[in-house]
Amino acid sequence: MGELFRSEEMSLCQLYLQTEAAYACVSELGELGLVQFKDLNPEVNAFQRKFVAEVRRCDEMERQLRFFEGEIKKEEIKYELSYPNPEAPFPRDMVDLEATFDKLENELKEIHSNAETIHKNYNELTELKYVLRKTADFFEEEHGLDEVSDMLTHPTSDRRHLVSPVASRYETETHLGFVAGVVLRERMAAFERLLWFACRGNVYIKTAEIEELIDDLGTGEPVQKSVFVVFFQGEHLKTKVMKICEGFRATLYPCPESLAERKEMGVGVMQRLEDMKTVLNQSKEMRVRVLTSISQNLESWFVKAQKIKAIYHTMNMFRTDNKTYIAECFCPTKDLDLVQVALRRGGEKSGSTVPSIVNTIPATSYPTYFRTNRFTLAFQAIVDAYGIASYREVNPTPYTIITFPFLFAIMFGDSGHGLIMFAFGLWMVVYERKLSKGRSDNEIWTTIFGGRYVVFLMGLFSIYTGFIYNDCFSKSLNIFGSSWRANAYDESTIEHNKVLQLDPGDPNAWIGRPYPFGMDPVWTLTKNKITFLNSFKMKLSVILGVLQMTFGVILGVFNHRHFRRPLNIISEFLPMIIFLMAIFGYLCAVIVVKWVKYNVATGHCAPSLLIGLINMFLFKDPVVGKDPCNTYFWYPGQHSFQLFLVATAGICVPWLLLSKPLYLLWRHKRETQAMIHQPMVNESDEQVANGKPTTSSDAGGHGHGEKFEFGEIFIHQVIHTIEYCLGCISNTASYLRLWALSLAHGQLSEVLWNMVLKIGLGMNGWAGAPLVFVVFVPWAVLTIAVLLIMEGLSAFLHALRLHWVEFQNKFYEGTGEPFEPFLFQNIAENTAIQ
Repeated sequence: MGELFRSEEMSLCQLYLQTEAAYACVSELGELGLVQFKDLNPEVNAFQRKFVAEVRRCDEMERQLRFFEGEIKKEEIKYELSYPNPEAPFPRDMVDLEATFDKLENELKEIHSNAETIHKNYNELTELKYVLRKTADFFEEEHGLDEVSDMLTHPTSDRRHLVSPVASRYETETHLGFVAGVVLRERMAAFERLLWFACRGNVYIKTAEIEELIDDLGTGEPVQKSVFVVFFQGEHLKTKVMKICEGFRATLYPCPESLAERKEMGVGVMQRLEDMKTVLNQSKEMRVRVLTSISQNLESWFVKAQKIKAIYHTMNMFRTDNKTYIAECFCPTKDLDLVQVALRRGGEKSGSTVPSIVNTIPATSYPTYFRTNRFTLAFQAIVDAYGIASYREVNPTPYTIITFPFLFAIMFGDSGHGLIMFAFGLWMVVYERKLSKGRSDNEIWTTIFGGRYVVFLMGLFSIYTGFIYNDCFSKSLNIFGSSWRANAYDESTIEHNKVLQLDPGDPNAWIGRPYPFGMDPVWTLTKNKITFLNSFKMKLSVILGVLQMTFGVILGVFNHRHFRRPLNIISEFLPMIIFLMAIFGYLCAVIVVKWVKYNVATGHCAPSLLIGLINMFLFKDPVVGKDPCNTYFWYPGQHSFQLFLVATAGICVPWLLLSKPLYLLWRHKRETQAMIHQPMVNESDEQVANGKPTTSSDAGGHGHGEKFEFGEIFIHQVIHTIEYCLGCISNTASYLRLWALSLAHGQLSEVLWNMVLKIGLGMNGWAGAPLVFVVFVPWAVLTIAVLLIMEGLSAFLHALRLHWVEFQNKFYEGTGEPFEPFLFQNIAENTAIQ
């Protein structure tokens, strides 16, 4: 945990790489994953950089690989995901990869083109088969064309008015014709209506559905089609029919009039269909063989292409000087030796005789880098979500690992619900290797699995707080035996009174010692349970809140000492901690003293904390009357001591407000006078005092070359003072959410028990047993959905708020830049086929 207390010390390195060794060196650094390169060509756009052609070649390879992946998914070819991490190929190997991809792409396209042509012919032959079969049925039903011709020549009375005399005389002299074809079934109704109205009823139509589904080559989906035959007389009607068929995208097929010719054509069609089916199966088998061989290397090819592209992207950030590439990168100072070893290895692989040079140069700012592992990664992500730590400032993560699940458990405290959450987290931790291998597109599951150790600890702490509250699925566990007894009442009194009072002063009611661990189980039966638990949880929330805020203020001292800001310790830390302790520290001390001092015998004389706090700020000196309890004063000199605390807190406000601006103003005047006598000064007084550049927050941006603005510094300090003083009050009140959410969780759990599960448990007789199983299902579902998921998410978000705002704003700036190393491992994980 020591390496998490502050971010790693970073160095800015300048690399001199030979042109022939640059690619191999960058590849080795990518495998190492400890350097973050700077862009030395920010003014050059992406299309004018040196290696833009190579990047485009990589884009083309990625396009081809995505094409292969899509074809594999179409064929539903299954294969084992191995998540390989091959080394980045050399530039000369890139040509071989491109040739391989081009060959495979052309082969697949050729197979696809041939198969598509054969499939089209197969569909046409299938449709022709049904056309021949259905038209034969049509002709048999109508007894030949003569009967159809007679129907068209002598129309019925209901359509006689549609036929003009000229047309009728003309068409009786012409030969009867017909067309046969196939059209989509969904268009058949509109097709028939349009033929009828366009031809004025002078056509005869017969249709039949095709039972077999036929593949649509455009969409790849099977569609339903129907066969039609349209009879007509004359070329004029034929033209109309042909145009309508073309408009409805109907496919027309030749159909002989004689039965013998139709049979002969049908035999030929069936034979060609069998041949086509054989060719199609062979083509598909060949396609599957090619795609199967591709699938065995696809993951590796993806990673290689991404690595090559990443290397050239990185080299585009270099500056060129003769035959040398100049690069700048950040890396952890303790890992400089590893960087040099990687560069040496890259030079050996490339065959370069000139070694690469590494120089350390100063930088104005550095990125923030924390070394994390599987356990600490999720907690560091929680902190980083608020803001990346400034370089080398105190990191709250080591403390968040404990305080975050603990505050969550204060709000969630139920040992039964905590046990379920603990079991779920333990399952993810135990099987994390197996679960991490199965990649998932579900973002919710990915987030939960990434925080498996957070869930594990939240469940563990919830079990602990559940035992403290003695709350397990809204019921108390009588493990050690209650300290309360009902011996003071006889059986008749107990039977005839729904409510009885147990006096702790009566030895028959209370045995004189508290419950060994947690709350006494008797409280779950009492009417004043809520009142008692609310008082305890409210005070506990205030104490925990003040302790965490005080710890946050103390952590600020470590920042001031590390960055050599003695002025901040005197002008900010001291007044802040004194102000907090004088008011809220005293309040917490009074709460603890009240718990310890007053027992069963003197509990009725315990003074009110609220009235005492109000009197403290009103400077009220209450007159003690004849009340023997004397509930206003706790100890001698209390009034004077409280006046001293309020006065001390009052003094801290102008101390925090004025000390730093006035000190900086005095320093500025003294520095100005010194510069009159000594114009050349190497280091300002502010730098000597604070041991850091004057652009820091201590100096308020005042230094050589920068204008000193007292008004700006003073306004900034006014805002800081108001924010802290009011924040102490509002933040302390904010910690009451620990009590509020704990109360809500307990009440919801109790409602579910009484309104659902209790119904089954309270049923007597033979019906009770099966009813328990019936009501258990909704109770379990509501418990998981409402109390564990919804209430758990609510408590999680409130715990986030308490850490981000109430705790971290006391010391944490969070204005840093993350360290984003050039790392091939991320590429291998992100490009793995889902």
